[in-house]
Amino acid sequence: MKTRNIIIIIIVALVAIGGLCWWLWAAQNGPSKYDAFAQCLSQKGLKFYGAFWCPHCQDQKSMFGSAKQYLPYVECSTPDANGQLRVCTDAGIQEYPTWIFPDGTKSEGELSLQDLAIKSGCALP
Repeated sequence: MKTRNIIIIIIVALVAIGGLCWWLWAAQNGPSKYDAFAQCLSQKGLKFYGAFWCPHCQDQKSMFGSAKQYLPYVECSTPDANGQLRVCTDAGIQEYPTWIFPDGTKSEGELSLQDLAIKSGCALP
């Protein structure tokens, strides 16, 4: 009887853990409420310059959740993190993150979603 109860408890625990894992995966990989917003930023011609090792760039991306895949992101760092790629040097990027708007204006540092909406004309959800 005890062995049977232990087996049932283990099965219930495994099902619960599996459900939790699926829910976490779906929450991170499913559609984001910011998909259309990030796509609009790209369509409007904004550029988001950053580096993979930059914590502020990671924070900026995380504001978008899974919609970060639609951001107009340009990687500036060399793979060894010791230099800057030419595309960023040519664009005059000196700090990360840097946003460049279609009119040529630059904003250095993290921007709130609201600031991006105002400066781009893209609607926040």
